[in-house]
Formats: sequence, C-alpha cells, structure tokens
Amino acid sequence: MKTEAEKIEALNNLDQFTGTENYYRNMFGFRHTDGMQYLALNLGAFWLIDAVISHQPKARRNPRLREFQLWKLEVKEGKATLTCWEDSGQGQRPKITQKIPYTDFPEPGIEFYVIGNVILLKSEY
Repeated sequence: MKTEAEKIEALNNLDQFTGTENYYRNMFGFRHTDGMQYLALNLGAFWLIDAVISHQPKARRNPRLREFQLWKLEVKEGKATLTCWEDSGQGQRPKITQKIPYTDFPEPGIEFYVIGNVILLKSEY
C-alpha cells in the first residue's frame, strides 16, 4: 500500500504525460492511455476507469456527450464525487453524478476526458 506522500507524488507525475504511445483496451471496447494506465497502477485507480465505463450507456444517450466528456473526481476527507460534464462545466450542472462514500484517492482529485472511446488525461489531449 502506498503512503499518502507517494500517492501525491504519483498524482504530480501525471503532468509528464503529454501524449500516448500505447492504448490499453478493456472488454467493453474502451481504451485508455499511458497516463491513465499510470494513474490506475500507481494510485490503485482501475476502479475509476471502470466507474466511467459503467456510466457510458447513460452518457451516450445524450447527443452532446457521445464524442466528448469532461470527468471530474473531487476528493475531500476520504469521500469523493465523480461527475461528467459536457464541457468546462461553467454555468451548467453535471450530466452524471456518483457519490463515492470512501476513497483513498488523494485530494483534491483529478479531471480527465473521454473522447470517443478513449479515456485520457487532460495533458494527453
């Protein structure tokens, strides 16, 4: 198990990902990038990728979410909220919200994208 300092260091290291060389496919036809793989491996966050994929049937019913989604995981005091937005989120409400009663993901959380069938860090866009 990683210490809080190691988790924060891993989160800070995400800035190094500015593109991807590999795509990691799952059984639902989605792929994720090197940065998301690093996040999943170093922060034990494969659950985050799974959560996003689990919301895709609902998200894809909204025409404005079919090609682009902004996801935010906001973490505070061991609890989190996962939300999906059409764009920057300014002046609108999230289209999908999931409360997470416990997480060891470091504060304050992370923002990332789903573009088509690819889950990627914002820095990888």
